[in-house]
Amino acid sequence: MSEHTVEQLRAVGLTPLLLPPGPTDLARVLDVVAGVVITGGAFDIHPAHYGAAVTARLDTVDEGRTDLELRLVRECALRNIPLLGICGGMQAMVVGRGGGLLQDIATDAATRGATVLEHEQQSDPATPGHPLRCEPGWEWLGDAVNSTHHQAADPARLGGLHAIAYAPDGTIEAVAASDAPMIGVQWHPELLPASNALFQYFADHVHRHARTAAAPFSALPGSR
Repeated sequence: MSEHTVEQLRAVGLTPLLLPPGPTDLARVLDVVAGVVITGGAFDIHPAHYGAAVTARLDTVDEGRTDLELRLVRECALRNIPLLGICGGMQAMVVGRGGGLLQDIATDAATRGATVLEHEQQSDPATPGHPLRCEPGWEWLGDAVNSTHHQAADPARLGGLHAIAYAPDGTIEAVAASDAPMIGVQWHPELLPASNALFQYFADHVHRHARTAAAPFSALPGSR
């Protein structure tokens, strides 16, 4: 987790606890937290995690971290714990819920004969790289975002999540769950001054969960 993310979380009244990759007793960890943030990283999720073979560009993989992040997604869904996924964290959310990814945006576009934006912006990532189009009710996410990824959520395999924002070329830029307090964004909001609303939205769900955590828990329909 970057210092920028820590600062954003503290700014909305949350106290971050960092969880390093490796063998972890997630049950004990999730017993004492009221929300989870999965941040991005300089690695890809191997297609094997969503039942696919490698058919396009695949950068460095980190199986230890991927395993931990996918477990976190599944456990948060089971426990109804608020989850915020950032960039690669959004992709982990999709895969953890049973969805899949476009292994490489440019390759997928070439296969379909489509034209897409450059999603690995060469400009300062602390500045927007392309406009954002939001579904009704989600306009508060903003109208422009940074972009530092080459993989993306597969619109045909969202794992029960629904898309709530798009890039101008149709690439999914944000997802949310209707059966759990989960939201994921493909950009890096911690680097954009205008993204406080997203962290406040997450904080509101975290505080709500903390107030009700003592209530009896019922597993979500369809949970494993």
